[in-house]
Amino acid sequence: MNKKYTLILTCLVLYLVTTGISYMAFSYLQGTGTFTQITSPVPKVSPKEKVKIKVDPSVPRDQVCPLDGVKYTKQEKDIWEKQRPLAVMLENSSEARPQSGLSRADIVYEALAEGWITRLMGVFYCNTPMENITLAPVRSARTYFVDWVSEYDALYNHVGGAGRCNDDTVDPRAKALCQIDRYGIKDLDQFGIGYPDCYRNPDRLDHPVATEHTMVCFSENLYKIAEKRGWTNVDEDGVPWDKNFTEWQFKDDPAESARGTTKSIKLVFAQGYDKYDVVWEYDPATNTYVRSNGGVPHLDLETNEPLRAKNVVVQLTKLIGPVDNIGHMLYTTIGGGKALIFQDGKVVVGTWSKKTRVSRTMFYDGVGKQISFNRGPIWIELLPSEEQVSY
Repeated sequence: MNKKYTLILTCLVLYLVTTGISYMAFSYLQGTGTFTQITSPVPKVSPKEKVKIKVDPSVPRDQVCPLDGVKYTKQEKDIWEKQRPLAVMLENSSEARPQSGLSRADIVYEALAEGWITRLMGVFYCNTPMENITLAPVRSARTYFVDWVSEYDALYNHVGGAGRCNDDTVDPRAKALCQIDRYGIKDLDQFGIGYPDCYRNPDRLDHPVATEHTMVCFSENLYKIAEKRGWTNVDEDGVPWDKNFTEWQFKDDPAESARGTTKSIKLVFAQGYDKYDVVWEYDPATNTYVRSNGGVPHLDLETNEPLRAKNVVVQLTKLIGPVDNIGHMLYTTIGGGKALIFQDGKVVVGTWSKKTRVSRTMFYDGVGKQISFNRGPIWIELLPSEEQVSY
């Protein structure tokens, strides 16, 4: 009997010792920043849902989206007007393509991040109500994108970001996380959101990728989280998101005979980094621009179709950097400058203007008249020099 008790006691001591060692090791690794996030053991499981409500094709499409001018049904507007725009950071590393959800964005911003790799931010609003959209791979926040988020008083979904206020390793101008706190951005940082709303899916693509390329989030899940935090079409103080929002002007497509012959737009974001060169090929039959990235068609993983835009805007502005040892870049987003607006197979040489962080960026033609965009997706491309654009 004594031997039995001795054996039980020995096993208990061994269990406590090994558990303690494991806990200390875990704590140490987490504290030193070398801890690797554990991925979900069910990477194939997705909370994405199919369309819940089918739109009656006989219902008039006469409700204009305030972001991109597309006309929807009253049924769809009744859903989106209870929400606010959702801005999502999506990376564009060549190994992380194709992304999920980009084809559903009303507006997309593209600009350089570290390593001369472009990063994207999709703004989703009117094209989201009928489906829980897969958004991937979600990546970290950057300061210039925060300025664009502010135009919409949008929800901002990202995975961490550059520089908290007390981070001495980041240039103060590049501290996106500090600015998110200071500006009161409606923050949906994934570090505060877990499975199944956001999770890492290492099997999203047909090839292996590093962990940082695997974050997946879902639009409807994010909207439900926002609602719990008091961020619907109004904020926790009852202020509507569009109180100070300025809508762009929109127009219908011209007749095919009136469309231009500017067939191709090439954007070089950084010399020698051709994986991030962009080509937009004009399709006069649909009056859209079809996107290639790095010399291959740029697809949406969910549709397996090339990304298209009705309007491509090249916003020319100052780029400086890297501004710290981490490699952060800075764009001038407030002020004004030259812009090239591509639509209808033509180019308009005009200007852009943004008076304050929360002001809408406005675009004008050569005589100062506000641009009327075609109804449909708008891509805004940030470049420092017109020499990086050929058409």
